[in-house]
Amino acid sequence: MAFQNHFPIFASFLLILLLLSTLPNPSSATTRKLTGLFTLPALVLDYHNGPLLKGDVRVDIIWYGSFSSHQHSIITNFIRSLGSASASPPSVASWWQTTANYKGGPSNIVLGKQTFDQNCSLGKSLTSSQVLDLASKPPYKNRIKVVLTAADVTVDQFCMICGSHDFGYAKPQVKRGKFAYAWVGNPASQCPGQCAWPFYAPEFGPQTTLVAPNGDGAVAGMVINLATVLAGAVTNPFNNGYYQGPQGGPEAVTACAGLYGPGSFQGNVGSVMVDPATGASYNAQGVNGCKYLLPAMWDPVTSACLTIV
Repeated sequence: MAFQNHFPIFASFLLILLLLSTLPNPSSATTRKLTGLFTLPALVLDYHNGPLLKGDVRVDIIWYGSFSSHQHSIITNFIRSLGSASASPPSVASWWQTTANYKGGPSNIVLGKQTFDQNCSLGKSLTSSQVLDLASKPPYKNRIKVVLTAADVTVDQFCMICGSHDFGYAKPQVKRGKFAYAWVGNPASQCPGQCAWPFYAPEFGPQTTLVAPNGDGAVAGMVINLATVLAGAVTNPFNNGYYQGPQGGPEAVTACAGLYGPGSFQGNVGSVMVDPATGASYNAQGVNGCKYLLPAMWDPVTSACLTIV
């Protein structure tokens, strides 16, 4: 199975332009309400009658390559924050609650097993099949296997895509035992403008950038991409859940590309909060004092892209 062909996160501006080009009136994509609801005409994610990941869903992380302890804590605190009620509002958990509006009720994220491959056992240039190999370790049931690659590791089509999710089989010979997996790469040295916008300037388009929360712009971009693939993985784990159109179009978050706060439009994140101590921009608070900038998510109740602020 070609990993990159299933539900990739395209580099931000490319996807925004693609989405705008499919609208009857591109200017209508900027229509918004200050309550945080963004109306995108004709934006409907259809349910394709397949199973979703609901109940307790464990996220197992495969750390491939070298990550600092600070980078590790930013990402693990984000995953813990998805299921924590302890953070002050607006919280990461309240952002994630939108997934409960999809068929089947809540998806309760729990940080699962962590595996560290600091020496890059498969080398520093990975194919899509090697990413699947890294993810194909039991247990599988109601889990998402997430492969995170370090800044000096290349992956097929990285920079054209910033991350992706797909599914594999516990018994591939007979195609039985489906499990969900995902990949997100650290873009710091390869394509920060494509995969960590708005914390780095893109090659083309508006050059204004934001100060990243938690002091690492590339990892802040990884969190945006990780949030995107996790939302896609629980609402469309096996290519027959929620997505736009008949053949695998935009999903829960990719349908709302580039929207972060009220007033958001192409190349502008909109109104978000700013930490007075650091100047960092964010819209969600997590555990252990972490702050994050999270993208809008399509809400099945309102059929609109919902931002957290």
